[in-house]
Amino acid sequence: MPIHPRQSDPAVPDPAGPVPEDAARAPRGDLPRSGPPAGQGPDADERPGPDAGGGPAPSEDQHTAELRELEDRWRRALADLDNLRKRHTRERERERTAERSGTAAAFLPVLDNLELALAHAGSDPGAIVEGVRAVRDQGVNVLELLGYPRHAETGVAFDPARHEVVGVVQDPGVAPGTVVEVLRPGYGDGERQLRPASVTVAKRE
Repeated sequence: MPIHPRQSDPAVPDPAGPVPEDAARAPRGDLPRSGPPAGQGPDADERPGPDAGGGPAPSEDQHTAELRELEDRWRRALADLDNLRKRHTRERERERTAERSGTAAAFLPVLDNLELALAHAGSDPGAIVEGVRAVRDQGVNVLELLGYPRHAETGVAFDPARHEVVGVVQDPGVAPGTVVEVLRPGYGDGERQLRPASVTVAKRE
């Protein structure tokens, strides 16, 4: 009998035959997987890269070391400030002591002359007046050297910055508002005024 070639069943595909284009193919390892590319998924923004924030986050030991360094600087600054305050207090007290000593020393000759005037008052009572007047002038000179000149002028216009009115008199010979008499002299000027002069002034018409 003649042998006919085997006819292929149209319902069963030939293993050695061509593969249809729409047939399912097994995935290969070198082909890209389905889904969004790496780094573009919904959680991509929540996972910072290695260069986020300028580099890797410092460790806890590094934070502790920086904190200790800042605390040490803060304590040193407080100590320096306290030392500066104490030094300033000592210098200010030293300056005050030197100023008081210099002022007191300037009045020692005044006291010496008062004692001399009192010592000679018994032998010559009339000389006591001249001695006291000389001592007064010496004390006025000391105050002037310290920056507090004496003011006891009459016949000048009343100045509220230098005079304190303690009385008003009727004097037709002088202009109204003129200082007629100084009852207590004043010392100093402006911000360096120890006290104003107590005066009486002519009455205004």
